[in-house]
Amino acid sequence: MTDLRTRLVAHARTILRIARWEVSRSAGTLDRRTAVIGLVTVLVAGGIAAGAAGGGVALDRDLYRVGIAGDSPYYDAVDQSSTLDPRPVSDPNVELVVSETHVSVVDTQTGRAAYAAFRDAVRSYNERQMAREENRSAAFPVVVDLQYRERDALVPAGSRVDGGAGGGGGGAGTGDGGGADAGTGAGSGASGAGDGAGGTAGGGPDASDAAAADDGSVDAPSLGGMAGLFGGDTSGSPASISPPFPFASLVLAFAFLVPMNFVIQAYGSSVLNERINRRGELLLVAPISPGDIVAGKTLPYLLGTVGITVAIAAAVGGGVVSVAAVVPVGLLFLASTFVGAMFARSFKELTFVTVTVSVFLTTYTFVPAIFTNVTPIALISPLTLVVRDLAGESIPLGEFLFSVGPILLAAAVLFLLGVGVYREEDMFTQRPVPLKFLDALDSRISRARSVATLSALSIPFVFIAELLAIAVLFVLPVDLTVPMVLVAVAVIEELAKSLHVLAAFEKARFSRTLRSSLVLGGLSGLGFFVGEKFTAIAQLAGLQSLTLGQTAFAPSGVGIAGGTGVSALVVLGLFLAPLVLHAVTASVTAFGASRGRSAYGVALVGAIAIHLGYNLQVVNALG
Repeated sequence: MTDLRTRLVAHARTILRIARWEVSRSAGTLDRRTAVIGLVTVLVAGGIAAGAAGGGVALDRDLYRVGIAGDSPYYDAVDQSSTLDPRPVSDPNVELVVSETHVSVVDTQTGRAAYAAFRDAVRSYNERQMAREENRSAAFPVVVDLQYRERDALVPAGSRVDGGAGGGGGGAGTGDGGGADAGTGAGSGASGAGDGAGGTAGGGPDASDAAAADDGSVDAPSLGGMAGLFGGDTSGSPASISPPFPFASLVLAFAFLVPMNFVIQAYGSSVLNERINRRGELLLVAPISPGDIVAGKTLPYLLGTVGITVAIAAAVGGGVVSVAAVVPVGLLFLASTFVGAMFARSFKELTFVTVTVSVFLTTYTFVPAIFTNVTPIALISPLTLVVRDLAGESIPLGEFLFSVGPILLAAAVLFLLGVGVYREEDMFTQRPVPLKFLDALDSRISRARSVATLSALSIPFVFIAELLAIAVLFVLPVDLTVPMVLVAVAVIEELAKSLHVLAAFEKARFSRTLRSSLVLGGLSGLGFFVGEKFTAIAQLAGLQSLTLGQTAFAPSGVGIAGGTGVSALVVLGLFLAPLVLHAVTASVTAFGASRGRSAYGVALVGAIAIHLGYNLQVVNALG
């Protein structure tokens, strides 16, 4: 125990010493232009966060010009709207003119849009006026509680859902919505009639009910309606109910990713500089392990990412969950950039790598979070955790691990592969990127069972790639996406099981015989099968409740016959069927790899076809 503690302390001191050297070296090469770019990046991220926290930047401010008298009862509603610009009635350059009884609209698309904005402004103004009423029950006689249900539990198409009714001194209204949109109207004796979603209300005309007159004008709305006070809340007056969309939270979450691009640019440049200028040669000849060197060089950038994340989280109101969710994304950014910098032969290639990494990871983290309030598919992205944290929701541990776990594992494996080529024969040579990738895989193969280990370590990347495929295809019809997902799964998994075997044969680590191919293929399939069982965590997040989730994971999952009343022998056979599949297809690609790259390509196509046929059979059996 004492020896282990001594070694750990020695490693920690070495890492910290290299980290201090990296900071001093990087600070010395930082010019004014780079500092200005970094400052601008931080200001942009802060501006995005501040704008979202303050309700968003009003890009449409004073967009429509409204001719209206200063003593008009509608003047305050127009003046307080950010999209409307009040002008004198005599001004000829207006989209609409408001009189005491009518609203005259220019017969253009802009005029119609201006009228829609005017209606919204009146509704919002009415809501604010109603909110000032001391008697809440008189101001809001009808309150709606909206509950969201899973897709399969929705009311069948064509069925009727009563919208409800509202009453008061001003009148009452009812609405009928088909499906999920139930309309309700409400009236109030204090302030007139309210506007309902899908229903009409008595007690006076309303902006939503105004109709165009024969003379080209429209009836003016009453100043008693309800609108927008509760925004996207799920409880409130009927007119205020609307499906919540976490736009502001998503913008705030996206603000976390902006500074990461600046950090990875600096990190990648530092790594590539050592390779091009051969500065890293001094560290290679020192009695220091490559792992300690990489850890020391990465530590300052990781701490910088953590510091920026904490600062942004504090600025936007995020908590520990937001930081814990975003930091693994930053670590994956760094790991991907490190591997790219180790493979790139020039700064031009490094730029392409960093841009590709940034686009891919931003897509992976941002797109699924759009569905935060729609489906469990959103949990693919750690930004969903940020959105929920900003909304004050609790996050179960299983859902947190589902979002963050694959990213952490993928980052660890990438660093492991990058450290494998942190050696002179790879750092200071101009080998093509594909060959360096094979070198990185081969560096982790020392014996036959290493093939099984690498297959298991490929699971995080397989999981991420399949989840991204599900997220991208989620919005398409199921009849179209299921076959596409099956093809994507077959291609991703067969590549993951065979590339490191190809690398081993290319480096002549094993004899090119049929027996070696079968042994390596069997081990690769076994390692992949064992690692694949960890994807059962997907069930904790409810992903298997989706058709695409079942398509991607059930064919190779556990317990696909659960609950069907079949015998234990059949269940065991179904459990082991994926093992046989992986062993067979991996053996096919291993045999092709033993014969050369061209034969490997042909064998890979055959293995994908076998895998696809198996998945189709399983999906058909599941109905």
